[in-house]
Amino acid sequence: RKGNNMELPTDPVLPVEDEEDIEQNSDGVNSSDESVYSGLEEEDESEDSGEEEGQTSETSEFKGTLVPFDKLAGFKEAETEYDEFLPDKVEDNKASSKRKMDPIDVVTSDSDTSDDEHARDGIGKIPSHWYDDEDHIGYDLEGNKILKTHKEKDRLDEFLRKIDDPDYGRTIIDPLTKKEIRLSDEEISMIKNIQGGEFPDSTFDPYEEYGDFITSDIMVTPVSAAPEPKNRFVPSKWEHKRMMKMVRAIRKGWLKPLGSKEKPKEDEAFDVWATGETKSLIRKRPDHIPAPKLKLPGHAESYNPPPEYIPTEEEIKEWEDMDPEDRPRDFLPKKYSSLRLVPAYNSFIQERFGRCLDLYLCPRAIKQRIQVDPDSLIPKLPKPEELKPFPCLESVVFNGHEGCVTCISVDPTGDWLASGSEDKTVRLWEVKTGRCEKVIKVEGPVSCLAWCPNSAISILAVSFSKTLMLINPHLHSSHICEGTDKLTKPVKPENGSEEEGKKPSIVKWDCPPHNEYESNGIRFLLTHPKEIEQVTWHKQGNYLATVMPSGASGLVYWHALRRQHSQSMLGSKMRDIQRVAFHPSKPLFFIATKTHVLVYNLQTQTKVKRLQTGSKWVSSIAVHPQGDNVILGSYDRRLMWFDLDLSLKPYKTLRYHKLAVRSVAFHDRYPLFASCGAEGTVHIFHGMVYDDLLQNPFIVPLKILKSHAPDKHGLGVMACCFHPTQPWVFSAGADNTIRLHTN
Repeated sequence: RKGNNMELPTDPVLPVEDEEDIEQNSDGVNSSDESVYSGLEEEDESEDSGEEEGQTSETSEFKGTLVPFDKLAGFKEAETEYDEFLPDKVEDNKASSKRKMDPIDVVTSDSDTSDDEHARDGIGKIPSHWYDDEDHIGYDLEGNKILKTHKEKDRLDEFLRKIDDPDYGRTIIDPLTKKEIRLSDEEISMIKNIQGGEFPDSTFDPYEEYGDFITSDIMVTPVSAAPEPKNRFVPSKWEHKRMMKMVRAIRKGWLKPLGSKEKPKEDEAFDVWATGETKSLIRKRPDHIPAPKLKLPGHAESYNPPPEYIPTEEEIKEWEDMDPEDRPRDFLPKKYSSLRLVPAYNSFIQERFGRCLDLYLCPRAIKQRIQVDPDSLIPKLPKPEELKPFPCLESVVFNGHEGCVTCISVDPTGDWLASGSEDKTVRLWEVKTGRCEKVIKVEGPVSCLAWCPNSAISILAVSFSKTLMLINPHLHSSHICEGTDKLTKPVKPENGSEEEGKKPSIVKWDCPPHNEYESNGIRFLLTHPKEIEQVTWHKQGNYLATVMPSGASGLVYWHALRRQHSQSMLGSKMRDIQRVAFHPSKPLFFIATKTHVLVYNLQTQTKVKRLQTGSKWVSSIAVHPQGDNVILGSYDRRLMWFDLDLSLKPYKTLRYHKLAVRSVAFHDRYPLFASCGAEGTVHIFHGMVYDDLLQNPFIVPLKILKSHAPDKHGLGVMACCFHPTQPWVFSAGADNTIRLHTN
């Protein structure tokens, strides 16, 4: 179009339709466009009909034939309802009459959208729910109401239609056109598939075979052999900056993800006084917790209590002297002959006021009682009868000491028992009969004694005051006694030994007088600078160690029996040393202080481990025959089991003793260990150590032996030790006796 004139081509020709077809097409256009231009038809019906008759007469000669464009000059179209909306009118060169053109449908890419298909009400994109309560659905361009074509049905009509209409379940109403649409079986199937999370088309195969239309063969000569550029492998710098900017905005709350807007919660109304079934509809709120009830009055609150409830003068005076918070009752029971003689309670107002304070100030909470089976809390342990043998019966009592028996030791053969006491004597007993074979007097109370663990050597080490005495008691065979005498012959110092770099012995090995050498079998006397409290042997019997824990610092001396040489532990003093022990198979040395256990390597003379006991004062130590486990006793009533391969802290801490633990011991052959306490008891335990490192030691308490009575100073059992071959245990008590318990 140029200006107001329409330029038409001259060569093509247009088919002229029949009059009936033209009427049908015109009807179709009017009916289809009625909703688009509804309310805009203001032309007179008479004028329209007259123009149509004129058009029919003028174009009758062209009916049913093809007419070229150059002969359409005399053709006049009928004026339609759309002409007034056309911007210009086309003038014919041959005729002065005006004619109007029908609107031309231009097919574009936007004509396939669903908006053109449904937007037929002419009101635009205005929410339709604004006119739910009105009889129209909007307004046209001139402001006239567009009436609703679909009449809304009430509930009764809807119910009758639901009964009568077989297609009621598959009929929906289009919200734009307000027309009823009947869904086909395919559409219903498609809706069900979408609701079920499946593909809409049931015939669609998501796993069909993939046909690669690009060959997978590698080209012999590629298009380009240039290496890949570096920027294809390096992350984009600008994308990183953009992502960091978004992350920073999310952290500061500037940017929120979609759907994160919280809808304001509306206050939900509920019936406060509802009861019964309506309670379930009430919103969830804290349950009512009733106030605790007052304690019911007893016999003491009676005006005529029993005689045993009436306090005496001493009890009244004691009650008055007590603090009001410590009194069992706030009143004293009194007796009246009748109820009318009972006076007013003077503390009534105070008690009522305190009750009111408790009701509204004290918080209330419901405690959930845990249903626990008491038997499940107790570990399932085997019965003691299944872990036999272990000592349980008292068989022999060794009497003869006149003072507290402080220490005992059994020789490696198990035939002889040595004991030391505060009566300044060392007694040697026969185990089977309980007979005292020999008594050796010393110059002070015996603090410790120990047999040499080597069965080929018969030496007993005894300590008293600052002296260590080595004795050959001549109780074994003559062969063993002669070998021991040869071993204990004084060694003459070699000339120039000090010049060769060997340190002299820190303790002098003195020989006793000839009479003591022959009568008591004393071989050496070693004088120490401080009082000795413990003597322990190495498993092979070549070395022994002495402990002097006097003062803040202590000393540990080692003594080599064959070389008759002594030296100090690492050449320095150590703090709070209590007990020491040798490892049975490795060059390790255990030093127990008050709160820790230090493990040293004797070859490198370095500290290997530091065990944390958790106790205040360690009293005794014992090493398992295999060397991987250690037990400790403490004065704060603890028995601690350490697994050296597991942890530096106790594997088990047993608190069965009521008073201080004095001594602990392992059995050399049986899985048994024992501990004795100042309360006069000896506890026997089953302690199985497995070769499998993944399995922890198995500890079971077996028996409590109560044979010794504590003395006036509160001392019970002072020491205990096991028989080397039998499941027997010896205990030395402050009651001047030694007792043997057998299985």
